[in-house]
Amino acid sequence: MRLELLGWYDRNKRDLPWRRIQDPYAIWVSEIMLQQTRVAAVIEKYNAFLGRFPTVRALASAHEQEVLALWSGLGYYRRARMLRRAAQSVVADLDGEIPRTSAELRGLPGIGSYTAAAIASIAHGEAIAVVDGNVERVLSRIRGWESNDAASETAVRRKVETLAATLVDPRRPGDFNQAMMELGATVCTPRNPQCLMCPLAHDCRTLGEHKTPKRAPMTTREVTCVLAVREGRTGRRILLEQRAETNTVMPGLWELPSCTEGDVVGLEPAMTARHSIMQVNYVVRVYAMAPKVVSGGTKGRTRRWIEAEEAGKMALTGLARKILTRAKLLPQPNANASFARSARPKYSEASR
Repeated sequence: MRLELLGWYDRNKRDLPWRRIQDPYAIWVSEIMLQQTRVAAVIEKYNAFLGRFPTVRALASAHEQEVLALWSGLGYYRRARMLRRAAQSVVADLDGEIPRTSAELRGLPGIGSYTAAAIASIAHGEAIAVVDGNVERVLSRIRGWESNDAASETAVRRKVETLAATLVDPRRPGDFNQAMMELGATVCTPRNPQCLMCPLAHDCRTLGEHKTPKRAPMTTREVTCVLAVREGRTGRRILLEQRAETNTVMPGLWELPSCTEGDVVGLEPAMTARHSIMQVNYVVRVYAMAPKVVSGGTKGRTRRWIEAEEAGKMALTGLARKILTRAKLLPQPNANASFARSARPKYSEASR
């Protein structure tokens, strides 16, 4: 199985920027970004992030708002805060040397068993298995393990972890772990797996989709906000509002002022956008101007008129950045087309 999987990986692996290097810091950044996020969304952010913070010391000395600004669009901003905090710990306590073993890596803020194993195996060749949603799906299908509820799913997870630890190649553990994840992302997919292309098909007891517990259905929520723009001395200015630091969701980030239906009576929305966070699909109606909202304020929040050029460098929520980009108030993203064409999720249904 090892030989067949690694041979397949050598022939078919996607050309991704974090696979061209052995720098543990860069691999660490990629692993944190890829949590709960599609590969296609990560590539541009990864390159920009390392361009601005090329070393752990550069990240440790950065202002939090600057880190969040470069993270904007990836979501789950706690990851960025913990990454910066861990970098500060490495610099302050370890003289800038990132730990080499998975056990030591788990002592850093924001690094759990999965991330520690990924960094240690890929960057340092530690023979430790990495188990994410893709690996769990591949090995469950190979062994014919199914689950109907949370309890049986937990039992399957334990068996998968034991099997993965047995299978990991001690000579090429990093490549083996990436090969398992790659197989789940591109061939052994959640729906309609391409079994005829799978290098492990002859070992598989399932050959197709397997039974898993039903996931919570997506819900839909409607919200309204205001896109207020006026001309300043050096160009257009946008009204933005900062979320309170006490907010449990995206504290400290900047967004468009929210409003109620009563604030926009008689007005037609200038734009309608859709935005998904976790299990919620948001339908967002954007109004070009609402005098009640622009002249008022929101208790506990800071509101400012920001130059459009400056706004692009701020820690915006993903929704705010999406709306401002669509309104041509921010530069259009320039994703690497060759990566974007081949990028597919690297985690399971809900993440990579």
